[in-house]
Amino acid sequence: MTEHLDVVIVGAGLSGIGAAYRLQTECSGKSYAILEARDSMGGTWDLFRYPGVRSDSDMFTLGYPFKPWRDAKSIADGPSILRYIKETAAENDIDRHIRYGTKVEAADWSSENARWTLTLARRDDSGAVVRSELTCNFIYACAGYYNYEHGYSPEFPGTETFSGRIVHPQFWPEDLDYAGKRVVVIGSGATAVTLVPAMAEQAELVTMLQRTPTWISAVPGRDKQADRIRELLPPKLAHRVIRTKNILFGIGFYQYCRRRPEAARKLLTGLTTRILGDEKLVAEHFTPTYNPWDQRLCAVPNADFFKAMKKDKAEVVTDRIETFVPEGIRLESGRTLAADVIITATGLDLLAFGGIGLRVDGKPVTLSERFVWQGTMLSGLPNFAICVGYTNASWTLRGDLTSRLVCKVLNYMDRKGFAAVVPEPKGKLTEHPLLDLTSGYIQRSIGDFPRQGSRHPWKVRQNYLLDSATTMRTDLSKTLMPVPRSGVREPVLSAAR
Repeated sequence: MTEHLDVVIVGAGLSGIGAAYRLQTECSGKSYAILEARDSMGGTWDLFRYPGVRSDSDMFTLGYPFKPWRDAKSIADGPSILRYIKETAAENDIDRHIRYGTKVEAADWSSENARWTLTLARRDDSGAVVRSELTCNFIYACAGYYNYEHGYSPEFPGTETFSGRIVHPQFWPEDLDYAGKRVVVIGSGATAVTLVPAMAEQAELVTMLQRTPTWISAVPGRDKQADRIRELLPPKLAHRVIRTKNILFGIGFYQYCRRRPEAARKLLTGLTTRILGDEKLVAEHFTPTYNPWDQRLCAVPNADFFKAMKKDKAEVVTDRIETFVPEGIRLESGRTLAADVIITATGLDLLAFGGIGLRVDGKPVTLSERFVWQGTMLSGLPNFAICVGYTNASWTLRGDLTSRLVCKVLNYMDRKGFAAVVPEPKGKLTEHPLLDLTSGYIQRSIGDFPRQGSRHPWKVRQNYLLDSATTMRTDLSKTLMPVPRSGVREPVLSAAR
């Protein structure tokens, strides 16, 4: 017989473990499983193994509100974050619900039976793919929006002629030896600015090659105010106070950048000039044409990126690639960058919600035709939720709110005896991209994602203060038109709003 569960969570990363905690504590008694395509827990923080991998958000807001962050570093390294996720799962008995090596290939909704049928794929001991089915009442997709199977690698001419080694950071080889060697890192995003100082500790010289500058800001690696607060207050209260402090600072700085872009540009370039002591260098390599927060700001803890430059262990070159050559990379300016190792930190590929093939009553779902309701559910998809974090703040701030709203929806359905709910906008919505950033990795794939509208509750607001004040106060009786259990053979009705 086909196994049936109340809820299926897709993905055992930071979001999935947080979702399971909320489900256990706020919807106790629900049967659930976490289906993880990879063979280990942690998602992004288990996949990425490149030198120096770390968060670009402080851990007091990236961490869970229910589990205080106790480590010294506010901007934490990947292994520390992975350990934190695993501790959360173990402490709350979540790990026994995880099924590893289980990829959700497809999900089919039946209006007649008011349930999803999932097609799962696993590999047996011989490596052959074995498929099975599982049914559930509700799907919560917590797989994020990165493609875990491959990153973005543009085609560079002449790569076959390069005599050294080419590596993409998403799949870092354990045997890569770069000690005493010349390394070129192509890219200028968060991965590149993390790799450069980490590799500079052993390499002869690390060159970051960028087409155009990116906004980079030095931040403290350790929050001294947080340390003082933790000395004075009990752990849970201290965590709440520090979290609030950092949320307010993050929102305030973001609003400052958006409302006063010229002042923000002057502030950021001034801070960088103060560290490097070279206005010409900052103007050429660290002053982008776009405004701060048109793309995500790159944070460098303790100014480690700039310190590596001051020690002559790292450099930045702003130019375009003409071709790879045996000894390195020849640029359009005519200069050749000598390299033994080239790292293509050229970005990530986006993949919506684990790439699950969705169908409703046999008809394929085109995600780009759907709108996101309350940042959580999709128009036309019954009993289906997604976890998408903020682009201007820590992912978990929005992710935890979404998980709590999912629990509220599930409890509401139980109280009313409803089998399914599906949001549909009333009237025409003005379309906007789900992720409203100009970053290349987003622009390449955002057309395959659902849309957001221009009005609440179809607008995905990038403001935690507003969301935290309103999300859990949502009156579901006014925004969702459910299907009662007694009418599971009737067509699924739509939300009225």
